[in-house]
Amino acid sequence: MPKKLSRAQIDAYRTRGYLCPIPGIGGDEAARLRACLETFEAGRGATLGQMPGAMRAKTHLLFTWMAGLVRHAAILDAVEDLIGPDILLFHLTCWLKEPGDGAVVPWHQDATYFALEPFEHVTAWVGLTDSTVENGCVHVLPGTHDAGQQTHVQDTVENNLLSRGQSLPEDYDTANAVALTMAAGEFSLHHTHLIHRSEPNRTAERRIGIGISYVPARVRHLGPRRLSASLVRGEDRFGHFESEPRPARDLDPAMLARHADYMDRFFHIDSAPTAA
Repeated sequence: MPKKLSRAQIDAYRTRGYLCPIPGIGGDEAARLRACLETFEAGRGATLGQMPGAMRAKTHLLFTWMAGLVRHAAILDAVEDLIGPDILLFHLTCWLKEPGDGAVVPWHQDATYFALEPFEHVTAWVGLTDSTVENGCVHVLPGTHDAGQQTHVQDTVENNLLSRGQSLPEDYDTANAVALTMAAGEFSLHHTHLIHRSEPNRTAERRIGIGISYVPARVRHLGPRRLSASLVRGEDRFGHFESEPRPARDLDPAMLARHADYMDRFFHIDSAPTAA
């Protein structure tokens, strides 16, 4: 029996490739986590996205409050309903759009960046602020996950937030694109092959979302390097990834060193296969 999602929601995810919005951590908890992030930024005099060392990625290894977010039952219960009880957190990205910075994410599929098999990765996109059309929410093309992996090209889009700059040619029929709007504390779920993008933040306020990439423990990485992942629920009987420890305190020097190592491995992932 499902823990959080209804049978109708699970069927809708299989058909459309996404669900949104889903009740999550709640507005008060989202505000608390945003305050944690912004207190850290104020101490550094820069936004997380401006800091070196890829700090906006795998941030759950650096801060105890982020490590708690990725293990929140409201999120994991929904993820378990889709991929089963043994759940690894493979990657995390903080998607920060500042007012007027022009940051965009072109049409793409997440699988292009991860080189995982089988294609069972699901992203939970958690809003620490409201996510609206005006501030650059995610847009998806429903059902496109069924077509499998598509060929991406090297992108020259200015202010592209994608780490490797690969995207899909913009020749898709976008008439049925859906805007994934949500309130702070809600989240969405989308399949690794679902085609999606987001536009610039045209408001006077920040838009903050946390993209958490979960996989069932049976999933493996296609490549020579041994990557890392965090076991966040159940057990890992496969050992395809190096186990990431949970931080005991914020910005622990040992965890900073591990984070640097894991990020170096991650950003040397070879390109994903171009066919499902």
